[in-house]
Amino acid sequence: MITQKYLDELTYEVLGASIEVHKIIGKGLLENVYHECLKEELSQRKLNFFTEMRVPIIY
Repeated sequence: MITQKYLDELTYEVLGASIEVHKIIGKGLLENVYHECLKEELSQRKLNFFTEMRVPIIY
């Protein structure tokens, strides 16, 4: 069961990873650079994640 506490802790970890990436590589780079760095940071923190998921959209 996913609890609010679990979601709060997960959010804290993901935001922390994002801030760490920004502190290390700075601003002004292309999105794919941040994407690769964030994947590495999340992996180092042993967080499971999916990337580049397909989302069905009707336009």
